[in-house]
Amino acid sequence: MIRAILTAGAAIALLAAGQAGAMQKNPDGTTTEERANTARLNADQLAKANAETQAYEAQVAARDQQEAAAQSEFARETEAYEAEKARVAAMSAEERIQWEADVAACKAGDTSRCAQPQPKN
Repeated sequence: MIRAILTAGAAIALLAAGQAGAMQKNPDGTTTEERANTARLNADQLAKANAETQAYEAQVAARDQQEAAAQSEFARETEAYEAEKARVAAMSAEERIQWEADVAACKAGDTSRCAQPQPKN
């Protein structure tokens, strides 16, 4: 009977020691359980921050692609505009040269190159 009491007492002492160990304060004043909870919360926060960072980086990459596409389109449109502007300027210069030649010929007496009066409506 004494042996059973001692065995039960030892078992209770071991359980109490385990709980006391969990409740034992570390040098910084925290318990092992508090440290474990802090580590879990930190891991959760890190996972959330990593997910947010990845989402942000994906948005930045998508925006950069859109910006590059817009710049490329702008460059193509600008090039087309400048080419058309040069074509029209060349055509206008050619027409002006022809007109000046026609005026000079008309003044020199070549009436076939003189402008004809427009009919009045």
